Amino acid sequence: MSESTARWAWVEVDAVALRHNVAHLRALVSPSEVWAVVKADGYGHGAAQVAQAAIAGGASGLCVALVQEGVRLREVGVDAPILILSEQPAAQAADIVHHGLIATITSHDGLTALNDAAGEAGVKTAVHVKVDSGMHRAGVDPSSAVALVAAADGADHLTLAGVFTHFACADDPGHEANGRQLATFNAVIGEMRANGIDPGVIHAANSAATLALPSARFDMVRTGIVTYGLVPGSGVADLCGEFKPALSVKARVSAVRTINTGDAVSYGLRRPVTRPSVIATIPIGYADGVPRALWSTAQDVLVRGKRYPIAGTVTMDQLMVDVTDCDGVQTGDVVTLIGSDNSETITVSEWSSSVGTIDYEIVCGISARMERRYL
Repeated sequence: MSESTARWAWVEVDAVALRHNVAHLRALVSPSEVWAVVKADGYGHGAAQVAQAAIAGGASGLCVALVQEGVRLREVGVDAPILILSEQPAAQAADIVHHGLIATITSHDGLTALNDAAGEAGVKTAVHVKVDSGMHRAGVDPSSAVALVAAADGADHLTLAGVFTHFACADDPGHEANGRQLATFNAVIGEMRANGIDPGVIHAANSAATLALPSARFDMVRTGIVTYGLVPGSGVADLCGEFKPALSVKARVSAVRTINTGDAVSYGLRRPVTRPSVIATIPIGYADGVPRALWSTAQDVLVRGKRYPIAGTVTMDQLMVDVTDCDGVQTGDVVTLIGSDNSETITVSEWSSSVGTIDYEIVCGISARMERRYL
């Protein structure tokens, strides 16, 4: 897209930062492998581009949430191993097999569907078994795990490639649930081996566990949010210093006007100004992923390397900024909503803490109508 036709609001994604983050993770967890989680369109960064950068940085494989996400990666030429992180509907078994994706199974019905699809295709399909060690969202109950793994190991058209679990509280490293889940999972793995079953690749660690729970790294780690240079949670924030944020959100000023003392801007006219004020309109809003609630905290944006506050309610396609103290602002000036400008930086965490959510929700909520530009 040329500059003349490009929208005046966009996302920049730094592939160098992505590669750096994966390379740092590899050094941190070696000899364990790093598999990058690229579900939800690469946490809003662009799954195909993140996948390529992650593999270039040393990731051994990729993880997605949906069959369709894995298929899209295959369609753009990504040939790395791709694990689907939960059991999928039986009707999608044939697509899993056809595209060479690694399935997760948590039930005998799921096992049967994949075995039948692989048999019809005349191939063997790799599967991982997920164990519910205590999060109680998805996975086979520990008491039934060995039977399911044995069935997968003995299936004619399946290859048992791995066994895994997922932590509920890894972003709070001192939480007692972490040790409890780890003990449950280790007991299940021990029971499998006692029954002569090789569990294949063992994995449990998400981003937070990768950083804070070395005993949970096993054979591989599944890193999502830290791959993107973002913080899994406040409990592990002090372990994230070596990661580089890869995403910036930028726009251009679309209009500038002066309003009088006592006037206000945007829906509800909620924040009257206390002096004659210069207001810049920015063509980006909550339909693009800017939380509407940021108006109430007067969240800053960056213009010419300095901070200026949002002046009124964030609307669907536009927001307004008070730039009274910024001399000479004009239409076309670049505005940084997330990212750096000179010595100032606005982080994803600044947004998430401001509106009482997590970094994940902010980046995953950035709309597809925002063009991604890859640096």
